[in-house]
Amino acid sequence: MTGISSKKRVVVGLSGGVDSAVTAWLLKQQGHEVVGIFMKNWEDDDDTEYCSSNIDFVDAAAVADVLGIEIEHVNFAADYKDRVFAEFLREYQAGRTPNPDILCNAEIKFKAFLDHAMRLGAEKIATGHYARVRHNTGTNLHELLKGLDASKDQSYFLHRLNQTQLANTWFPVGELHKTEVRRIADEIGLPNAKKKDSTGICFIGERPFREFLNRYIAKEPGPIKNEKGHVLGQHVGLSFYTLGQRQGLGIGGVKTKGVQRGGGDHAPWFVARKDMAANTLYVVQGHDHPWLLSQQLHAQDVSWVAGHSPLNAAYAAKTRYRQADSACSYETDSKGFALNFPQAQWAVTPGQSAVLYDGEVCLGGGVIDAASAASA
Repeated sequence: MTGISSKKRVVVGLSGGVDSAVTAWLLKQQGHEVVGIFMKNWEDDDDTEYCSSNIDFVDAAAVADVLGIEIEHVNFAADYKDRVFAEFLREYQAGRTPNPDILCNAEIKFKAFLDHAMRLGAEKIATGHYARVRHNTGTNLHELLKGLDASKDQSYFLHRLNQTQLANTWFPVGELHKTEVRRIADEIGLPNAKKKDSTGICFIGERPFREFLNRYIAKEPGPIKNEKGHVLGQHVGLSFYTLGQRQGLGIGGVKTKGVQRGGGDHAPWFVARKDMAANTLYVVQGHDHPWLLSQQLHAQDVSWVAGHSPLNAAYAAKTRYRQADSACSYETDSKGFALNFPQAQWAVTPGQSAVLYDGEVCLGGGVIDAASAASA
């Protein structure tokens, strides 16, 4: 494991999942003094079928018992609501689509949790993220690297971490493939070896997203129009839709006033634009409609792993998680940075993060505030 030599007191964030469980086991095998912490980040309706941290804590405690380590239950729900959830709601109300997992990592898992661990005498913290940290002796900086398992790499979610956070953090499973993590868990008899990976953010869980958001954001219905301005239906509120969305539009296959909803060629409709001032949702037909393609974007609220902006040059970027790296040119400006892509990007979404890479090194990124179509 990169950078691990002397034995240390390591506090591991045990989530109840298999990745953090194997993280704790790997560190204990290397002779470190390992302590587990379970973070409770959400309290509203936490006893429902959609989001129950109680079940996860039972799993985390069972892992700690098998490994023979202590575990502490810590409640960060107030911090989460102030630092993450409030921003999540502000962004949705403004018509953007935020990624709260990124903010949670920067504000809770690697700030509130890190601070708490240090008060417990930790020399390092560790989590089950698929990423790596490398100390570059030439620059004397810590670099955030992609996880070796490309299909599980989580550096996108970690791009806002700074030098202090990276200097105090280990990601042991970032050196492994998921199949190897599962094999280890099964081999050593961990009770959660076959537990399904969690999806989404805790406070939403597996519940219908619109149902959840409706509890916090008022509905403001308005027209759904195509690019020619024809009204095709009614939306329930712009906050409830995201660019590129295909499902849940309610406009398929019905004729109204001569307009064939769903299109004569039955190509699917996609959300393409939001006009907040006019409370209008625009949809287009076909996955590769020009309105869904962008070759330029601008991002603000930037954060760089090295503590400063990279040089204006050619890099690669992701504009959403689970997207292949796309070649781009980077240029900084007074309000953030601009990216230009030779290959048009699909459904570039304000509120999401544009994350920059130099090979396997994650440089950081910013929040997308604008994108320009490839063609008018």
